[in-house]
Amino acid sequence: MSKASSIPGDWSITETSNGMSQFESSAGGSTMERVEYTVPDVAKREEKAVTRSKFLVFFALLLTVSGAAVATFLLTASQERNDFESAFAGLGSEVSTVARNKLDQIYSALDAYSTFISSQVEADPNTSWPYVLVRDFGLKSEKMLELVGLTSPNFAFLPIIHEEDREGWGSFVMESAPVYYQESLLYEGDNRTVEELMNITATYLYTHARDENFMFTGPIEVQRPGPILPYWQAYPLPQFAIGGLLPTGSDMLQFPDMANALPTTNLTLQPSTTFIQFYDSAPGENYGKVTVESQIMQPITENGKLVGVIILVLPWIDYFQNLYVDGLTDTIAVIRKLSYLINSTSAVFLGQLDAHDPKYDDLLVSRVILDVEVEESELPEGVCVPTLTLSLYPTEELEVSFQTPTPTLYTLVVVAIFFFTSLVFVLYDYFVGRRQRKFMARIKRQDQIVSNVFPAAIRDRLYEDEQKGSKQDNLLDPLGGGSGGAPLADLFLETTVVFADIAGFTAWSSAREPAQVFILLETIYGAFDKHAYRHSVFKVETVGDCYVAVAGLPEPDKDHAMSVCRFARDCVKTMKDTTLKLEVSLGPDTSELELRVGIHSGQVTAGVLRGERSRFQLFGDTMNTAARMESTSARNCIQVSECTADLLVAAGLSGWIAPRKSKILVKGKGEMQTYWLKTKAAKGSKPSKLKGDMTTLVETAELSDSVSESFDHDNVETMTKTERLVEWNVEALSPLLQQIVASRAEEEVPIDPSLSKKEATIGTCGTVLEEFIPIIPLKRFDAAELSKRRNTMSIDIGDEAKTQLRKYLFNVASMYQENPFHNFEHASHVTASVKKLLTRIVNLDDGNGLRTSSDEIDLVDMAGHSYGITSDPLTQFS
Repeated sequence: MSKASSIPGDWSITETSNGMSQFESSAGGSTMERVEYTVPDVAKREEKAVTRSKFLVFFALLLTVSGAAVATFLLTASQERNDFESAFAGLGSEVSTVARNKLDQIYSALDAYSTFISSQVEADPNTSWPYVLVRDFGLKSEKMLELVGLTSPNFAFLPIIHEEDREGWGSFVMESAPVYYQESLLYEGDNRTVEELMNITATYLYTHARDENFMFTGPIEVQRPGPILPYWQAYPLPQFAIGGLLPTGSDMLQFPDMANALPTTNLTLQPSTTFIQFYDSAPGENYGKVTVESQIMQPITENGKLVGVIILVLPWIDYFQNLYVDGLTDTIAVIRKLSYLINSTSAVFLGQLDAHDPKYDDLLVSRVILDVEVEESELPEGVCVPTLTLSLYPTEELEVSFQTPTPTLYTLVVVAIFFFTSLVFVLYDYFVGRRQRKFMARIKRQDQIVSNVFPAAIRDRLYEDEQKGSKQDNLLDPLGGGSGGAPLADLFLETTVVFADIAGFTAWSSAREPAQVFILLETIYGAFDKHAYRHSVFKVETVGDCYVAVAGLPEPDKDHAMSVCRFARDCVKTMKDTTLKLEVSLGPDTSELELRVGIHSGQVTAGVLRGERSRFQLFGDTMNTAARMESTSARNCIQVSECTADLLVAAGLSGWIAPRKSKILVKGKGEMQTYWLKTKAAKGSKPSKLKGDMTTLVETAELSDSVSESFDHDNVETMTKTERLVEWNVEALSPLLQQIVASRAEEEVPIDPSLSKKEATIGTCGTVLEEFIPIIPLKRFDAAELSKRRNTMSIDIGDEAKTQLRKYLFNVASMYQENPFHNFEHASHVTASVKKLLTRIVNLDDGNGLRTSSDEIDLVDMAGHSYGITSDPLTQFS
């Protein structure tokens, strides 16, 4: 198979199926020469390299996916394991602490109870050992046990009876037992009677006989020498009789545990603790189960001698199920090779063994919960416990509760991301390959032409030399060889930007002369510049009525946020004071202008943007956010962003700010929490009300006689709103009075007596100018005299004229009512607008359309242009 194509000239190309091309040159239809073309070796090598690279990239992606998936799963699983270990360490520490505190409370309560009994005996001269009866024993015991959180203990008071006291003890029991029984029966709500209990109470100290199976068969009076430890007062009251008798009076030394513990307690005069293991024989769900209890013997002493003991039988299962630790679940507690499975409000005895899983050995939380501070060498071996150590281990169920599907989900997400990446890579390779095939087809056609000129070997060497010696364009110098130098720009990481905008400025300036607008801006911005210098704040620019400044550049300032906030507070106060003073000279509503300030902290790019009108500029998100803070702020308020607020809090100035009640919606940012910067109350007068007593205003006008000559603009803040408006009107109308004085030197114009006839003709013509009929004849006008009249500031009208003008304006103000758009303040606005309008109607400068040559301007031309208003200062004043 072959395919033929033509090229310019007399050459044609025939491309064969093996990738070779034949060039034929023909003349007159005969073949003159056949040249065989082969693809350059460099192209073949590049194609193989590209194919090989694709397989390597795909294989690398596959390995990366596998490695990332495995790593993700292992990392998330490890994180869960770490969370589990950390949680159990904290839980174990809390449980061991609660367990230690609970046991300390128990021993402290027993010590307090024994001290109470000793003190009671010592305080009662009619009581002596061993003949002691603790009144309300059941009540006192239950209250004490409730305090330590025990719900099912056995508690008893046992005095020590020596041989010489045995006979007296029987009599004491028969006398005191009824009192003890009566109190206990009433408190515990027992239905038995005192007589029933006395009938089964022994009048002598006894022990129990046992049969060959070691079972109790009956009471036997104690005949052995030595002291006896009788079972005396108990809580709760015994519910059963052994051998027909209550335990009251039974010698407790017949039990080995008691017999072994008493010498230890007598030796150390410290509490002794023994462990007792037995099978529960009481009917119920625990029948036949092994129960482990501790018998705590608390000594009662008199003058350093043991005279009795308090016995507390503590079931450990009761102890563990009343720890009440939030979150406690599925935890193994081991104490003296006794294992319990404990939860927040329940516990299960697992047996006399260490039942924890060895794989959790490294998570052991161990703590000594009992230490009676007695040397172990002082205790009989195997009798009492000097210390108790609680060991806590987690269970597999607890670990499973911390396991989540997160590792699997994260692994699937990673695989999905890499799958998507691979798909994108395949699509990208497809489109790039298609473009490369088109490009290579063109290159081959071009190369085929080159191959017709150069032999293949030379062509390949040219390609190789060209590749080795190729130079790329220098893309690192955007200024074209550095002719302009490196850009003058820096990144400042810690700055605070402030935008301060004059609220109400647009409406205010529309009714003012340009000179008045600039007087206001120059005065205010000049004061701001002084504050900026004082607070080390850099003024960036003023855009219209917006003042932009920054702290933290060009010189770094660690307190940039504090400096800008102080600057902003001073600016707000200055704005109030300055507008109050300027209202007299700039007109009404000047004092209503207020500052709206926004502050934000962050990084900015700052530098000189070269070209025409080069200047220092700031760029970045911080500028945009600060502008948003200003635009969403309120009048006379300073709004700061959360970034600036955090800097103030870090500087210990949290009292400067108060959070805005609701979040604001910022363009490009969404909802933002902002703060108000607290400002000090500025000096200012309370707003005056024009409505009121005319007499008061007239009196004020009369008082102005004494102050008109000494009027001080620095005391404007003490004036009322009405007084400031009056003073502004005085300043606005005084130049017209000066013009009137200047015009009196000119020739007076006669008045036509037939005014009423001319008035009747008004309004009968077509156009407005045609309707113009002078009622009061005005004198002829010339430009020279008018130019002189305009320069009237040097004319002094006198203090008396100003005082009369001030009185006149106060009288006018008193006639107004407080009605919207019809009050003295509104009238002052109209005055300002009319004054501005009059100055714009006729401007005597060249190019205004009026004749300003030496020839006189025709009165009708002048009056027609201004409707007769600007031709006479008295008319303007009116």
